[in-house]
Amino acid sequence: MRIGVITIVLNENYGGILQAYALQRILKEMGHDVTLIDRRRGFHMSFWAKCKSYTKRFMLKYLLGRNISVRTDVKIKKDIQAISTYTRPFIDKHIHRTFTQDFTNIKLGDFDALIVGSDQIWRAPASRPQLYNVYLDFAKEWDVKRIAYAASFGTEEWEYTDAETKVCKKLVEKFDSISVREISGVNLCKKKFNRDAVFVLDPTMLINREMYTELFKEAKTPQSDGDLFCYILDSNEQKDALINSVAKKKKYKPFFINSRYQDETAPIEERIQPPVENWLRAFYDAKFVITDSFHACVFSIIYNKPFIVYKNEERGNARFDSLLKTFGLENRSFTNHKDLGALVDKEIDWEKVNNTYAVLKEKSYKYLASALDI
Repeated sequence: MRIGVITIVLNENYGGILQAYALQRILKEMGHDVTLIDRRRGFHMSFWAKCKSYTKRFMLKYLLGRNISVRTDVKIKKDIQAISTYTRPFIDKHIHRTFTQDFTNIKLGDFDALIVGSDQIWRAPASRPQLYNVYLDFAKEWDVKRIAYAASFGTEEWEYTDAETKVCKKLVEKFDSISVREISGVNLCKKKFNRDAVFVLDPTMLINREMYTELFKEAKTPQSDGDLFCYILDSNEQKDALINSVAKKKKYKPFFINSRYQDETAPIEERIQPPVENWLRAFYDAKFVITDSFHACVFSIIYNKPFIVYKNEERGNARFDSLLKTFGLENRSFTNHKDLGALVDKEIDWEKVNNTYAVLKEKSYKYLASALDI
């Protein structure tokens, strides 16, 4: 079967890259021909939009003396090329994709099935202005299978306008099967769309840890420089203090595998993201993980590494709550330094976690296979 997958725009986020890789890999192992429909980055502008933007920025730069670039589209494109120097090769090698800026370029007959997911593909602020595209509005008259796999709203709160809800509900009616990544997503689908949805695992959890280990061994990735892996998306003093406290208590050496790639004010050399393989190897080498990232929690579970998660409310807590509750790991969430000693020293019952993982993995695989009528 020819399958087109629509997910979040691939950028330098490790979790976003690996969930796309994992879903494509599992579908290929099922025997399908799979293509990721990758949306182009947002630096494309129409002729008139460019004229307006250039004129405004020219005046700001040369009349008001602002330290800005006039041609922002050129700068953004150049920055992206630099930032993705080490992540782009992984994507190019392991993820088969086609590019589009306008989904009307995808034609009837290109695919037998369209899969939406995973990650926060259905989170309204993240998907606008292409929100309806991720509900397959461009294919609403097509005779194709429509499946949502582990789609995420990212939050328990409903972020759609009434008008958006009405349109998306109509589009969801055409889906053959819907699954979501968070337990709260099941409730939202029922309440807002009047559709039943199945709770499934994130795609990254569909393949074995040995498959991830193969990736960094094949790339001959060097050993990590430490044993306390700290993957922090949004740094602050509290998180720095947490890292220092754990390092001191356990006599661990902290190490980091990420950059300031989202910080447009940072020098470009500080925004270049390390290779995906280095990030994977970090979990393999770590004795302990501290993070505010959903997918870092996922890979800590995959590699059976004790971890502390500092939940990231701005990026969406529903993901963390659902994941931790599913595996009985609610106590891995950091709340205050008074409880730090007990949290660091408390052993995780990995046998129990892995048994739960095995059951959910089989259920999620069977859901996907059944949705495709295998």
